[in-house]
Amino acid sequence: CILFRSNNNQKALTMITTEQRIINKKEVLQITGFSKSTLYNRMIDGVFPPAVNLGGRRVGFVLSECETALQGFIAGLSASEMKNLVEGLIQKRKTNLEGFYD
Repeated sequence: CILFRSNNNQKALTMITTEQRIINKKEVLQITGFSKSTLYNRMIDGVFPPAVNLGGRRVGFVLSECETALQGFIAGLSASEMKNLVEGLIQKRKTNLEGFYD
């Protein structure tokens, strides 16, 4: 996953995803270096993508979304910019299925 900042003065970000893969919480903690409480606090604050329900008590995280969020942190995005980024990632989950059931 690669994150680009646009050339104009807007702080628009474009995500290029090469693969969709679900990872578990342990992998997310390894990738991010977050503690469990930091991970959950960032999800609650809306600055990190929430887990997806896999059925029963299982949840997982979309790897490309986690990588995109990390790129946002590395790029120094503000909390409001991170929230917008995460909202866009969540919306993308829904739009990826448009036309799938037609």
